[in-house]
Amino acid sequence: MLFSNPGHPVPLNNHLQWWSYVKGANWRHPLGPDGSIEGKERFPVVNVAYEDANAYAKWAGKRLPTEAEWEFAARGGLSGQLYPWGNEFRQDSHWMANTHQGHFPDRDSGEDAFTGLGPVAQFPPNGYGLYDVAGNAWEWVSDWYRPDYYAELAARGVVPNPTGPPSSFDPDEPREPKRVMRGGSFLCTEQYCSRYMVGTRGKGEVSTGTNHLGFRTAR
Repeated sequence: MLFSNPGHPVPLNNHLQWWSYVKGANWRHPLGPDGSIEGKERFPVVNVAYEDANAYAKWAGKRLPTEAEWEFAARGGLSGQLYPWGNEFRQDSHWMANTHQGHFPDRDSGEDAFTGLGPVAQFPPNGYGLYDVAGNAWEWVSDWYRPDYYAELAARGVVPNPTGPPSSFDPDEPREPKRVMRGGSFLCTEQYCSRYMVGTRGKGEVSTGTNHLGFRTAR
């Protein structure tokens, strides 16, 4: 799936107005079969389905982090803050992540110096030295997606190091197996989706890749 700029303002009640299926798009050709990753060595790998990200992690002797591990690491030692760097989206008027400015979805003004996916480590790291845990590209984690999982955990009290529910359930598409995504992407904006906030989450069907979704590994 590729983000496709509609070229004009559109209602935000149907995401298919700015997403399209492109045959031949994959991690080697993240923007379609006519493109390549030449010159993109410092960019995140994107257009990788969960199944492929998980297979790569195993091949590399690593794994995908759980959602709880990912959030603990993304907070960088801060507790209860909105963003990996604190409670203000911009620090001293500086952009802290690659997100969407302008008018969503048809115009990214690039005030943060990027329109679309950017190279890694262009913004300050968090307190643990991790880059890009907000914005740029979403990241797969190992948890199955269920919207009620953490509410159920909270009802039990403190649950150390939760590993996620045993199965997936999305009430919007109950037959589609989905995993959790974290961190937001270059498309996130307060006009539509502000999931660059460290406590928020996304969801993705396990066999689908997009050009704003990648992963990071854990060990």
